[in-house]
Amino acid sequence: MKEKKRVYEALVDGAMEGLTGEALYDFVKMRCPKATSKKIVRASLLALTDPHLKDRNILDVIYALAIKHRLDDGVLDDGDEEEPDEPASFSQAVKQDISRLS
Repeated sequence: MKEKKRVYEALVDGAMEGLTGEALYDFVKMRCPKATSKKIVRASLLALTDPHLKDRNILDVIYALAIKHRLDDGVLDDGDEEEPDEPASFSQAVKQDISRLS
């Protein structure tokens, strides 16, 4: 949790300085070298749910960064030890149902 808070603070600080996109990502990586894309996305979601953070421009920049890196192929495979959630098995069930309908 401590590292996520540091990444969160770096995100907000960078966005307040006017950084966007890759410049913001690089700023966060410079301040938190051990931060992975997954951790940056999670910290972004933390920032988006913070009731004290009300500046729409900052929220938009953080949201855009979270979406961009959430859609990266490597976000789920960046070395975290957490297991994937249930949607993978759900998608397999859907594929089986579709094949039965065909």
